[in-house]
Amino acid sequence: MIDDFAKAYLHDDLRWVRQSIVAKLDGLSEYDARRPLTRTGTNVLGLVKHLTLSEATYFGDIFGRPYPEGLPRFDDPGFSNRDHMWAAPHESRTDVVEAYQRACRHADATIEALPVDAPGVVPWWPQPDVQLFNVLVHVLTETNRHAGHADILREQLDGATGADPVTTSDDDAEWEAHRAKVEEAARDADSRA
Repeated sequence: MIDDFAKAYLHDDLRWVRQSIVAKLDGLSEYDARRPLTRTGTNVLGLVKHLTLSEATYFGDIFGRPYPEGLPRFDDPGFSNRDHMWAAPHESRTDVVEAYQRACRHADATIEALPVDAPGVVPWWPQPDVQLFNVLVHVLTETNRHAGHADILREQLDGATGADPVTTSDDDAEWEAHRAKVEEAARDADSRA
């Protein structure tokens, strides 16, 4: 049985990971917040912008509680995820973060207003009939996934690791020795394959 304890537990975890991903922007220059660090252009600010769309969509129209700012839907004709995973020059970091926070407040209001078994419909899912519980798990999973991406991007940018964006103060030589050990193990395993 899914109960209010499960709902509160998932909601608390979602609130925590939301704060964590926004904190990954702390201390980054505009360039570093936006710069593409993967072949697909993944960047920290773009992840926040993408999650805005997820929060607004999944806790909005899915439960008959439309998000008032009129964001695109994942099933809109011509929708491409990549178009919403970066910030244009005219979009300030503050604007992107505030939009995310507004979407999260809207999502929180939906989560708080509805019972955990409230029905919803996600037309682009193979099994479109869902409950609030299913969507909470999905958005928490998606947010954690992108928080992991942000962790790796931030480490690439300035060495900051963990939930708080503090540049690691560990000895560089110690990390290089650890990395060399991991590299040696990878090469050894490859030679045995």
